[in-house]
Amino acid sequence: SDAVHTGHIETFSTSREQQQEDHRANRSHHCPHCEEIFPFLSKLKIHQKIHTGEKPYSCSDCGGRFSRRSHLKRHQQIHTGEKPYSCSDCEKCFTTSSDLTVHQRIHTGEKPFSCSDCGGRFSQLSSLKKHQHIHTGEKSYFCSECGKSFSLLDTLKAHERIHTGEKPYSCSDCGKRFSQQSNLKKHQRLHTGEKPYSCSDCEKSFSQLDKLNSHQRIHTGEKPYFCSDCGNCFTQIDTLKCHQRIHTGEKPYSCSDCGESFSQHSSLKKHKRIHTGEKPYLCSECGTRFSLQDSLKSHQRIHTGEKPYFCSDCGKDFSRHSSLKKHQRIHTGEKPYSCFECGKSFTTSSALTVHRRVHTGEKPYSCSDCGGSYSRLGNLQTHHRIHTGEKPYFCSDCGKCFTTSSALTVHQKTHTEEKHTNGFTQAKTFAD
Repeated sequence: SDAVHTGHIETFSTSREQQQEDHRANRSHHCPHCEEIFPFLSKLKIHQKIHTGEKPYSCSDCGGRFSRRSHLKRHQQIHTGEKPYSCSDCEKCFTTSSDLTVHQRIHTGEKPFSCSDCGGRFSQLSSLKKHQHIHTGEKSYFCSECGKSFSLLDTLKAHERIHTGEKPYSCSDCGKRFSQQSNLKKHQRLHTGEKPYSCSDCEKSFSQLDKLNSHQRIHTGEKPYFCSDCGNCFTQIDTLKCHQRIHTGEKPYSCSDCGESFSQHSSLKKHKRIHTGEKPYLCSECGTRFSLQDSLKSHQRIHTGEKPYFCSDCGKDFSRHSSLKKHQRIHTGEKPYSCFECGKSFTTSSALTVHRRVHTGEKPYSCSDCGGSYSRLGNLQTHHRIHTGEKPYFCSDCGKCFTTSSALTVHQKTHTEEKHTNGFTQAKTFAD
C-alpha cells in the first residue's frame, strides 16, 4: 500500500508541474519580429518599440524622445542636475544606480565580464564588447570622407570630427574646446590638480594613465621602441619619433615670424621667445629672468657656487657642461670647427666666428666715442681705455700702469734685463 501511496504522490506532483508549465506557456508572449519571449504583455509592448522605432516619451526641456518612461526620467536628471546615488567610498554622485554600480568596481576591483577568447576581464559589459572586436577584426563603420574603417561607432564619430573640425566639449574653467570627451577630462585635471594614477614603486602620481606607463619604464628599464636606422631604443614612442627626424631631416615645426624650422615642437616654443621677448623663468636670488629653464639652472650656480662638472684629466670643476666640453679639447687637441675659406680649425664655434671676420672684413664692434670699428669685442674694450684713461695692468716691480696686458709684458722685460745686467756686473766685480 505504501508503493501505491507513493505512486499517487508522484502522479500528483507530475500533474502539478505540468499544469504550471502549461500556465507559463499560456502566459508567454512571443515577439513576431525576433521571436524573443516575454512573461508579460507589457514587457513585449515595450520591447516591440525597438523594432517599430516608436518613442512616445519626449523631454519638455530639449525635445529628446525615448521609447521608455524610465529612460526619459533618467535623461531629465541631466537638466535638473540631480544625482541621487552616491558612492560610500569616495562620495562621488551619479544619476543612475547602474552608473554607481559600475563606478564601485573601481574600489572593489571587480571585473565580472570575461572574454571567452583570451580570458581578459572587464568591469563593464561595453568594455568587453569593444575588446572582442580585437579578436573578430570586424570594422563595420566607415568614414565617408577618407574611407577609414572602425570597429566602434563612437570611434568613427570621434574620427569624423577631424574632418568637420567640430569640438563639442568645452572646459568650464578656461573655455578651451575639445573634439573628444576623454581629452576634455584629461585637460580638466590641469585645473583640479587631480592625479589619479600613482606609481607602485615610488608613489609618484600622474594625471594620465599613459604618463604613468611611460614613467614605470624608469623602474623596469624597458625600452620597447627602437630606431630601425641606428638601433637606439626609447621608453616612449614620441621620443622615438623625434629621434627619427635626425635620420630623415624632417623639420615639421616652422616659425611664423622668421620661417625657421624645427624637428621638435618644444624647440619651436623656445625659439619663439626670441621674437616675443618672453622670459618665464625667474631667479629668486637676483630677479634676473631667462627664456630657458636650463639657462636659469646654469645661472643659479653663480649664487650657489655649485660646479657639478669636472675634468677627469686635470680635476678642474665647471658650472656648465658646455664649459667642460670646451675645456676637454685642451687635453684632446680636438678642433671640430673648421673655416671653409682657409681650412684653419678651432676648438670653439665662437673662435671660428671671430676668425671668419678676417675673410669677410666684418667689424661689428664700434666705439661710441670716435666711431672706430673692431672685429673683436676685446679689441674694442682695449681701445675704450684710450678715451677713459683706464690702465688696469700694473707692474709689481715699479708700480707703473698700462692699458693692455701685452704692454705690461713688454715693460716687465726691462726689469728682467736690468736684473740680468746687474747680476752679471756683480759677478764680474766679485771675480775681479
